[in-house]
This record gives sequence, C-alpha cells and structure tokens, in this order.
Amino acid sequence: MRENQQLKEEEFPRLADPYRRELLAHCYRMLGSVHDAEDLVQETYLRAWRAYDNFEGRSSMRTWLHRIATNTCLDALESRKRRPLPTGLGSPNSDPSDVLAQRTEVDWLEPVQDAMVGAEGDDPATIVTSKESIRLAFVAALQHLPPRQRAVLLLRDVMRWKAAEVAELMETSTASVNSALQRARAQLKEVTPTEESVSPPTTAEQRELLERYVVAFERKDIAAIVDLFTSDAVWEMPPFLSWYQGPTDIGELIRTSCPAGPGDMRLIPAELNGQPSFALYLREGGNGPFQPWNLHVLSLREGAVSHVVAFFDRALFDKFGLPAEIPA
Repeated sequence: MRENQQLKEEEFPRLADPYRRELLAHCYRMLGSVHDAEDLVQETYLRAWRAYDNFEGRSSMRTWLHRIATNTCLDALESRKRRPLPTGLGSPNSDPSDVLAQRTEVDWLEPVQDAMVGAEGDDPATIVTSKESIRLAFVAALQHLPPRQRAVLLLRDVMRWKAAEVAELMETSTASVNSALQRARAQLKEVTPTEESVSPPTTAEQRELLERYVVAFERKDIAAIVDLFTSDAVWEMPPFLSWYQGPTDIGELIRTSCPAGPGDMRLIPAELNGQPSFALYLREGGNGPFQPWNLHVLSLREGAVSHVVAFFDRALFDKFGLPAEIPA
C-alpha cells in the first residue's frame, strides 16, 4: 500500500505537470479570467490526483486531464455570469467629454500572459497554445455562448477532439454535439472579427507601427496618437463602461481624461493574448517613479491600430510579473 502511494506521488506529477499550461489556456477560454482559470487548474489536478488510482490508460493523460478540466469549468460556470468587455454589453459609443463611469460590480473579461499558457515565442515547435486561440476577440466572443456550447466548440475546433469523444464527455449523443457545434459556430461568426481584421502585418511594418505607438503615448502627442488608428478603431477600458470609436474621439479621450503630461508615461512590452501589448506606467506631477496604470492589448489592421482594450486592473501587473515601478 505504501509502495503504491509512493509510486503515485512520483508518477502522477511526472505525467501530469507537462500539461499545466495548456490546461490553464483551456480554463481561461472557458472562464475569461486568468484568476479563475488558475483556481480551476488547481481543482483539476486535485480531482485528477484523487481519481488517479482508477486511471486505466484507455485515453492519453492529456485527454483525461482535459476531460476533468472541462467538467470542472462547467461546474464552476453554473454559478458564474459571463465576463464581458464594454463593447459586449451593447452600450453605445460614448462622448469623450462625458464623465467616466466605472462598473466595479461587473466581472470583466481579463487578459492572460502568453508565457502562462505557453503561447510565447515564434517557434511553432515550442508553442504549447496557439496565439489565435487566446486572442481577446475570440475569448470575448466565447463568453456569448452557453457554457456547454462553449465547451463543445473548444473541444472540437481548438482541441480537435472527435465528435464521439466530446459526446462521451458531455454524456450526450454525437448528433447533439454536432448540433451544438453548428449553433456555436454560427453565433461566434456574428460576434468575432474576420480573419483579415486580426492578422498582423509583416514584422517590419508591425515594429514600425508599435514604435510610433510608444513614442506617441510617451510624448502624449495627440496628433500622432490620432494618426495611429484606423477610421473605425475602437477603444475600451474595463472597468469603465464607456467605449469610443474613431481616431478623433480616442485622441480627445486621452487628451482630456489621461492625467499624465508629456513625458509622464512609459510603455514596456507585456506579451498578452498573443497580440501586441504594452504595460503603461504613469507619474503625476512630473516627479518620482512611474507607477502601474493600465495594460494595452492591441489589434492591428492594414498597418494601423484597429482596437485597443486598456485594462485598469493594476493587480494584473503583479500577476504577470511586471515591474512594480519604473525609475524616473
């Protein structure tokens, strides 16, 4: 008995730990929260540890863990509401001169760091999680689906499971799985940007655009900021309910609402959601170190910025291992 327990304690971590990051990615897509996803991955491993004596190897360890993780997420979603972005609430485009209103009672969609889910780097052989599968637009769109449809779509289209495998997990028929997948794809198509709108330009073009972005914000050069965006660009910033469309309104919002002056902002790369992203630090009054302010996740189209989600949850700086401050 003691020998079996010792074998379990040695064998289970060795077999299960390599899948931790992709399980975190799966739970993040299901829940839209990196904090919730971490908790549910821990619950997944606890459930798997308790059930490991009954694991007979009829499926791979990877498949078995994803089965447990999916059920863990579905259980959690019974008591949770979907996590939106401001644009997902159907609120109208806002006037940049209006007073900003926070909605702290809303559980907002959160970003995730590439390294946490194995999406960092550019070598396909070493990337555990595809960057497309964690893009903000895709994860936000998933939140519009009922939990079971969400799970079906992720297992079939992201994990590439067979319909029969998903049916066994969901304790339903293959026909029901195929029907749920069809409905999920149709609904997702209505709320997800086209492939062209999320495909980045070439590396040289992207680097030049992002360098302009950093310089324009650090100088608080409103004319240069306006010039960065597409004509239909969107700017949103949870937990603030309002969102803004068009370069002029975005520039006016930053001019009037950002408390920093020229030279009072610093941006460093953040590597979030498989997209160009920055951590923005700010100082007020032109003195002292730069303090965490918000996280920008960018979508690019046709050599310009088409969408920015600026997350004002400063706890995410610590979660993602970003500096607590930047010296003056």
